[in-house]
This record gives sequence, structure tokens and C-alpha cells, in this order.
Amino acid sequence: MQSYLAPFWLPGGHLQTIWGARVSRPNLGPKSVYQRERWTTPDGDFIDVDLRPAVDPQAPWLVLFHGLEGSSDSAYARAFAEVAAARGWSYAVPHFRGCSGEINQAPRAYHSGDFEEMGWILARLRARSAQPLRVVGISLGGNALLRWAGEAGEAAAAQVAAVAAVCSPLDLAAGGHAIGRGFNRQVYGRMFLNTMKPKARAKLLQHPGLFDGERLRRVRTLYEFDDLFTAPLHGFRGVEDYWARASAKPHLARIRVPALALNARNDPFVPAASLPRGDQVGRHVTLWQPAHGGHVGFPAGRFPGHVLHMPAAVADWLAAHA
Repeated sequence: MQSYLAPFWLPGGHLQTIWGARVSRPNLGPKSVYQRERWTTPDGDFIDVDLRPAVDPQAPWLVLFHGLEGSSDSAYARAFAEVAAARGWSYAVPHFRGCSGEINQAPRAYHSGDFEEMGWILARLRARSAQPLRVVGISLGGNALLRWAGEAGEAAAAQVAAVAAVCSPLDLAAGGHAIGRGFNRQVYGRMFLNTMKPKARAKLLQHPGLFDGERLRRVRTLYEFDDLFTAPLHGFRGVEDYWARASAKPHLARIRVPALALNARNDPFVPAASLPRGDQVGRHVTLWQPAHGGHVGFPAGRFPGHVLHMPAAVADWLAAHA
């Protein structure tokens, strides 16, 4: 992936992002069929986990943590499902709270640094696996995954064999400010808020007085949303405190399991200047920073293209380091 080149007919980070998510084929074979399990969380809430066990009970598990407002039906999740099936691996997509199609019950949602919840999920999945897990996190999910790996340190090896973060904003402030400007704000920011604000309104109906509903109506950026909703509901003083404390970048040197951080340098959400350098990570962390790819795009093949090249490369890396 370090030498990845986008198709000549798809130049630029925006096109590679939008085409990869909306147009390119996420799977060439049949769409995966999942078994859904509902797990009760330690605080009495629930999450939904989509599972596709392999025929061989000894097969390794690939676990995917989705990105902001993603799910097991996201294009990247479907692509990783096909790649896992081709290798004979079991596959799991845990949904962050409120992302499985049904609003969760507790007065909280999910966030970019939710490493405690992630650790609980990984422990439950590890209990059904014959070997440590191979785990990938997409965007928000990748930041939370590396944040967990940094917190867990040596103990992470009991749960995971290797982890990979794909197009993750490891410096949340840099990514948050980037998505709040210009074209990003008008297109991507609006897209995310179109689902996040209704979920927040539903949460307010569940828990009247949880936050200022009139202020929610005026929210126009992810910065404003995180400052009103995400940060205070999850124990942060405000958006700046949330972005600073939840970012994985300052914790990368603490990781003690094989970890891959893949970021395209033309990602519209993640400024290239904010990406970690080799001297900012420990020896367990591998950095792939190709010039092209967009945000979770990496389209490949002849027109109209597909998005299987990146998941295959990441799966190969995970297998080699397991």
C-alpha cells in the first residue's frame, strides 16, 4: 500500500473518497450474511454484533470496528467481509452504540476514544476465538483501537495478535478542524450531521434535559456537535478536551503489539501534516502513508473499480504479523 496509485481516471482525494464509498464495488461475490447477537453492556445498555463464523472453528477471527456513523453494511465493511471469507477467516463487526439501526438506551452514545468499551468487546470476542484476534479499525474506529492498544500495553497481546487503523484521524483536533472547513463542511460535515442530529434528538426524548435541545437545532458543524453532545455525555469538559484526550497519536509509542497505521496523504479529513512520523511511534508500529487513496477509498481496477485492494493488503499485513 505504500506504493498505491489510484486509477488514472479517478484523480484527487475527494473523488477517491466519494467514489470508493458510493460507486466502486465493495464486493465481487455475494454479500455476506451475518448472525446478529445483542450483548448487554456492563452499564445495562446494549450493542449489536454481526458475526460470520467460518466453517473451521479453529480459523482466526478478523474483527472490524467501523467509522463514524458506519455499520456492517458500510462499503469498507462489506469489502473486508469478502476478503476474510476468501481467506477462510471468521469475521465480526461490533456496532458502536446506536449504529446498528436501533437507538441504544443509556444516556450516552460512542466516541473516538472509547477504549474501555472496545476492551470489553475484544475480551468477549477473544473468548470464542481459538487464537488472538486480528483487528482493524476504520477512521474513528481505528483511532479508538490504537488508543486501546496504547492503554493496554503488554496486556493487549492476550486479546489481539495484530491491529490496523485505516484512515484514522489520530490527531482529532487536526481532523475535526479540517472537516469543518469549506467543501468538507458542506459535503462531509452535512452528511454526518444528517444522521447524528436525529439520533441526538432521539436521545433527548429518552432522557429529557440531557443537553440543550435548542442549541442542537442550531448545530452546523461537527465541532459544535461534539462540544454540545459527544464531549459532555462521555465525561469530557468540552470539544477541545475531548479531542486532546481521545487522540491516539500521543500514545502510539506505548503500543506493544504489531500495529499498522494506514493513512493516505490526500485524505480530505486527515491533514498530511498531522500524520505521525517515524520518530513519534514505537518499534511495534508500522506507518503506511501513500500519496493517494482519499478517506477509506483506495479504489482499484478498471472502471467502475472496486475497493478490495486495501482490505486485501491490510489482511495480508495482519496475517504476516499474527
